[in-house]
Amino acid sequence: MTGTALQPVIVGAGPAGIRAAQTLAARGLRPVLIDEATRGGGQIYRRPPAHFRRAPQLLYGTEASRATALHQTLDDLQAQIDHQPDSLVWNAQAGRLDVLHGPTQTGRSVPYGQLILASGATDRVLPVPGWTLPGVYTLGGAQVALKFQGCTIGSRVVLMGSGPLLYLVAYQYAKAGATVAAVLDTAHFADQLAALPAMLTQPAVLAKGLYLVAWLRAHGVPVHRGVRPLRLEGDTRVAAVVWQDSQAREHTLACDAVGLGHALRSETQLADLLGCRFAWAPLHRAHLPERDAQGRSSVPGVYIAGDGAGIMGADAAEWSGELAALTLLQDHGVATDASRVQVLQQRLEHLLRFRAGLERAFPFPADWAAHAPDALVVCRCEHVTAGDLRACAREAGADEMNRLKALTRVGMGRCQGRMCGVAAAEVLAHACGTPVDRVGRLRGQAPIKPIPIHLQSAGTGAQA
Repeated sequence: MTGTALQPVIVGAGPAGIRAAQTLAARGLRPVLIDEATRGGGQIYRRPPAHFRRAPQLLYGTEASRATALHQTLDDLQAQIDHQPDSLVWNAQAGRLDVLHGPTQTGRSVPYGQLILASGATDRVLPVPGWTLPGVYTLGGAQVALKFQGCTIGSRVVLMGSGPLLYLVAYQYAKAGATVAAVLDTAHFADQLAALPAMLTQPAVLAKGLYLVAWLRAHGVPVHRGVRPLRLEGDTRVAAVVWQDSQAREHTLACDAVGLGHALRSETQLADLLGCRFAWAPLHRAHLPERDAQGRSSVPGVYIAGDGAGIMGADAAEWSGELAALTLLQDHGVATDASRVQVLQQRLEHLLRFRAGLERAFPFPADWAAHAPDALVVCRCEHVTAGDLRACAREAGADEMNRLKALTRVGMGRCQGRMCGVAAAEVLAHACGTPVDRVGRLRGQAPIKPIPIHLQSAGTGAQA
């Protein structure tokens, strides 16, 4: 590669990161692949520990063959790449990443000349009263317990929210032997019918979704659409979900665990720390780092792939990872297959209509903030309530997220706004009577996740 002797660095060993590494290695490069997990696969294909013996079909369901193929790809690449697992990138600056090695709790600095961010996504959470009770998890957290720890979050589980992940987790839990007491979907059946024309652009994916719902119903799992979660009840842990059906009738359902989430949100903190330009993306209802059609960010040498630039699914993540790697090669004088680049771009563009269909089928509950009571804890790290946020907007004139953060401490806790940021923005926008895109976004701060106190400086540790 011309221009620099440094190895390209990839952050994230999910579908996008693995395909990017494979593409670079095929051209004779030896990329560095840094991942927080012990074994690659990302969240959707999270790989269990080496000693784990549960069959892939039980862990991944209809995605078992895809998951095992991706895992095998990473295994086959080990001699051609510098794979650095158990490594959290907690800070990013021009030309350098600060990394924490989890098992040893030591820090190091990893230099880069070219960087592909494949940081993935996490749960998009809208809290309900009682969500801080023990036994309440996000849908992604429920998946982690099943795939990585070999257990379920409870024996009688309610899963609620919306999005394809809701049904996938329900299916995986039922297959694993847990009792799924109910699937509570805030989307209406009419929404999903209206989305069918767009979703038919990906018939195989649509068929998988229909199969999951049909399987759940055939195995006695109640599926309720058009619901409004009201509260979670319990003393020492969650014991029941109270919800309202589409006819405004109230129901109480006993359970010992709850998984909740409204689809996913992109992990964008590293892009923010690197100075990438952001813009509002209506389809994703979020501010996202800008990138061109080939994966280039606004910062030279930084490329973005996968769900970190918008939630598009595992197929799109793989394609965009390969595309970002090919673009990186092109930008540094390495000949690539122009027809392959065009095919990848066309696939991603074609998928946009299906993605819009998913949003129509599982719409974000835009009226959530209007129904959130003042006593609802929005930021559990700092115990900031919806009433606190509304009072700040009313009494201090806060109308922007970082001003709200400074005055209330929302987003200052361990999660750095990753769990509470979406809900806080919705509450602030509703309190100010303004569209949610106008209240801005929480700026990324290092460390993006908690690190030991002894890692005080960005340069702590030996260079990789």
